[in-house]
Amino acid sequence: MTDIVIGSGPSGIAVAKALLARGRSVVMLDGGRVLETSRAQLLERMASTSPDLWSKQDRISWTEPQYHTPPGQVRRFGSDFAMEPRGTTLSPSDTSFGLRSSRAAGGLSNLWGSAILPYRSADLAGWPITASDLAPHYSALAEFLPLAGAQDALGQLFEDAPRANQSDLAASPQGEVLLQKFRSAERSLRSLGISAGKARQAVASGCRQCGMCLHGCPWGLIWSARSIIPKLQAFPAFSYRAGSVVTRFEETNEAINLTLADGSTLTGSRLFIAAGVLETARILLASQPARDGVTLRDSHHGFLPTLHRWSAPRRPGRPPYHTLPQAFVELDDPAISPYLIHSQLYTWNEFFERDLIASYGKKLPGSAPIWRVLARRLIVAQIFLHSDHSAKVDLRLEANGHLTASIVENPTTETVLRSAAKQLGAGLRTAGLTPLMFALRSNPVGSSFHAGATVPMSKAPSATQSDIFGRPDGLSRVHLVDASVLPAIPATTITLSVMANAHRIGSLAP
Repeated sequence: MTDIVIGSGPSGIAVAKALLARGRSVVMLDGGRVLETSRAQLLERMASTSPDLWSKQDRISWTEPQYHTPPGQVRRFGSDFAMEPRGTTLSPSDTSFGLRSSRAAGGLSNLWGSAILPYRSADLAGWPITASDLAPHYSALAEFLPLAGAQDALGQLFEDAPRANQSDLAASPQGEVLLQKFRSAERSLRSLGISAGKARQAVASGCRQCGMCLHGCPWGLIWSARSIIPKLQAFPAFSYRAGSVVTRFEETNEAINLTLADGSTLTGSRLFIAAGVLETARILLASQPARDGVTLRDSHHGFLPTLHRWSAPRRPGRPPYHTLPQAFVELDDPAISPYLIHSQLYTWNEFFERDLIASYGKKLPGSAPIWRVLARRLIVAQIFLHSDHSAKVDLRLEANGHLTASIVENPTTETVLRSAAKQLGAGLRTAGLTPLMFALRSNPVGSSFHAGATVPMSKAPSATQSDIFGRPDGLSRVHLVDASVLPAIPATTITLSVMANAHRIGSLAP
């Protein structure tokens, strides 16, 4: 019989790749939503033209929808195809919880900011798997995942990181100066427990430096799992079924039986659920009514604005430039946290400028030009904490199929965030930045999209855990392969390690 994979996001693609390499037959069930025809036509028109020849109207049409999204929604490509509204999976009343699900081809990777790092060995302490267990699977991902990076101080922290296989992504004008200053200040940064270097990106070669990264790359150079689906379809043993939303499963001694939203059924030999932590929780709870619920762990994040004190080479909003993260800054200070604290630095983009004007311009009529000038010097650090310093979320399944999310705040979150921001701020000063500590902002639970650990792996799983192959206690043919099975959520970027673990499970699961 056939192995069934639910979901075409990064973990679904990774596990399908591994299963096919073992000679297995794979059916991938997926919501399969894609960009609307009108938006796809605009994208095609822009991609066929040099950025300096784009019409003003096309630029406005491409970017404007992103500025008018409901709270918590991300509208890349001017469309909601890649992110389900709150009420699809979650109860509409859970307005304070920032995580969303996706039923798109490629899942949430359509909205991804491309930042990519492995987990540091020390942050896997206590896990039932090690960095060495993941290392060969990081390497396997490099066969189809573009990796742009540089040789710098970050390499000493992440010795298991796969080597770059793409030409390096040129920094923005502000980013290049910032990176030079980090290199000059390396000794001072090290004394503060800080390592800084160029952001690692899942971006293919050929960047046009058009500045449209946060609106959706017209050339698809920012990697999305969606791009791998046609390559999988070239395998005779692979079948992709879009429009297939699974409601529940039932395991027997001989097979797995699935029920789909349209009432149809499907039988397979094994099931690999890669639907994203919310959809995976929904399917699991619907299939095992005895489970009272699951508890999700979050990686809390906040924003620390800074202003650079140097003279910019040119106005930052004039191409060529990109708006992806320019630098990664890692804080390793046991006095603040036993775990690494990760931050990503972003230089000028139009969202920062609009946010400044909207937040402060109304308080001082006629001051918009002042905030516009300040925005040109703005560099924002997005700071991520380990899940031990972050809130937990209890997820329960309602009779109508929605999940309710009850947030359990962590009393250490704000203290650790402020301590980390203060220490990072001291390091950023050595690179010519002035941190605006009064403007440090803590973001809603779940909004980092670095979340999971709802059914964490264990060598001796309890009723709420899974084994090292992602099999929930009591099941032998069902494997969870997305972030649901991570034992915790380290602060560094989540996608690479989730994919590596999914590839490991698909390669080794009995």
